[in-house]
Parts: sequence; structure tokens; C-alpha cells
Amino acid sequence: MSRSPDGSHARFGRTARIKTSDSGAVRRHAAGLPGEAALRRSALYSEALGIDLASGRDSDLFLWFLASLLFGQRISERIARKTYHAFVRHGLTTPDRILAAGWDYLVNPVMREGGYIRYDESKSRKILRACAMLLETYGGSLSCLHAMASDGNELEQRLLAFYGVGPVTVNIFLRELRPFWSKAEPEPLPVVKLLAQEAGVDLMQYDRKTLVFARLEAGLIRLRHTARDGHRHATRLRNRTGGGADGIG
Repeated sequence: MSRSPDGSHARFGRTARIKTSDSGAVRRHAAGLPGEAALRRSALYSEALGIDLASGRDSDLFLWFLASLLFGQRISERIARKTYHAFVRHGLTTPDRILAAGWDYLVNPVMREGGYIRYDESKSRKILRACAMLLETYGGSLSCLHAMASDGNELEQRLLAFYGVGPVTVNIFLRELRPFWSKAEPEPLPVVKLLAQEAGVDLMQYDRKTLVFARLEAGLIRLRHTARDGHRHATRLRNRTGGGADGIG
């Protein structure tokens, strides 16, 4: 059996190196973090809502825009998702129908049924104004909005021009559209980069325009809710990134 320069057997040195290389995976397992392969198979948030972005249909694009408006508020993912389903249940799935329903109906029953209580009045106003602008400027078509943008930066600026839409909402909307819209190329949020670091994922090795990256990103966002040390993990992320730990932005 060969010996290393310090006199120990080489076999033990190899074992030690293997254990060292595995230590990161052991720590991630202890914290409840899934492996990279599992993250790459994560469902998109749009898919979880039954929205098919790959179809390119304006109906699906609008539903994802509506969902992004709800997710973009500092509110829990559960409440935003429940409120989205309330819109669908009431048939409010197009900008025309939402405008026809009006502010009072959005506040109650739609927002109330979703539990979107704290921001129900202001969010209803923002959604109505966004729908009005989408119809007036783009004929109700988000595909038209994308076509009119010259590049990714202008695409983001056009979205930011909607009343009440900020950078987080734009990021939520565009990140799952990267594989399907040529000009959708938002930078991953700081929280995504932090979660990737904690999960031992090198984001630089992925092509951001692929569906695999979109799934990986969605999986990383979900880590805030699935880590076994949930409360401490979420608090640390909130403190380090300045974002809420309950939503998806």
C-alpha cells in the first residue's frame, strides 16, 4: 500500500478527499435542499396554474400577466394563487371582461374570496388600469407588446409603463417567458442567485433561454418554502435580499 508524503496511506487520503467533496451535498441534504437534478425538473409557476406559455396564445399570456400582477405584491404565494383562481372562477380571464366587471366587483367578491384583503382596493385599481392600457396601447395583445419592443430592455420598459407594475412583477412575468419570447431576458433576482449558491448550483453553466433554466429558477424560488429550517431560512433570505420570503418575487 503506497504512502503519502506525510506518511499516511494514500488510500486514506483518497477517502478524505471524497468525504470533503461530499460535505456540501451532506449540508444541503441536512437543510432540506433538493439536488440540482430535481430542481431542473421543477414545474413552472405558470404550469402550476394551468397556463400554457409555450402555446404563444394571447389568452395564456394575459392570464400569466394577471397572475404576475397578483404575485408581484408583497403578499403570500398562497393568497396570490387563490386570488388568481377566483378571477378564473368568475370568468375574468380577459382584459375586456375585467374592465366590464368594474372595481366594486373586483374588490368584492373576487379579491375577498382570494383573501387578498390588505391590498384589495389598490390592487383592483392597478389591474383595471393595466387592462385599460393593454387594450388602448396594444389592442389587448401582449404578443403585440413583445413585437413592438426593439430589444429586451425596451420590453421591460414597456411593461414598467403599466400603472403599478414594478421590477419584481416584470421579472416574474418575463422569467418564465425566456424560452418562448426572443426578447425576454431578465436578470435573475438576487434571491435566486443566493438560493443557487446555497444549493450548490452554478447558474453560469446554463443557457438562460432554455426551459431547463426556467424550471431551475422556479425550483430555486420554491426553496424558500420547502427548506426544513423554514422560518430561519426564510428570515435569512429576507434580511440578505431585501425581499419578502413568502411570495415568488
